[in-house]
Amino acid sequence: MTDTTDTVARAAEVLKEHRDSIDRLDAILVYTLGERFKHTQAVGVLKATHDLPPSDPAREANQIARLEDLADQANLDPEFAKKFLNFIIQEVIQHHKQHQS
Repeated sequence: MTDTTDTVARAAEVLKEHRDSIDRLDAILVYTLGERFKHTQAVGVLKATHDLPPSDPAREANQIARLEDLADQANLDPEFAKKFLNFIIQEVIQHHKQHQS
């Protein structure tokens, strides 16, 4: 009985460690996205001030290719990374369009 109790207790401890790591990483993601959007907001203001288009398809394509490569290096599904970046890019473009209004 003690072996089972010890095994369950160890599993619970490992589970807590994983969840703590996940929580820290979620916080890092949120703060990183906040910092990224701070810069993209500044880009949007700059583009609006200088009458530049809100999107840059060539840069977006380069960024997607770059992110797919990084995802591959990080053992992350490149398709997921591409979808994630496309979501962020669309949000940024919407912000840029708001600055141009």
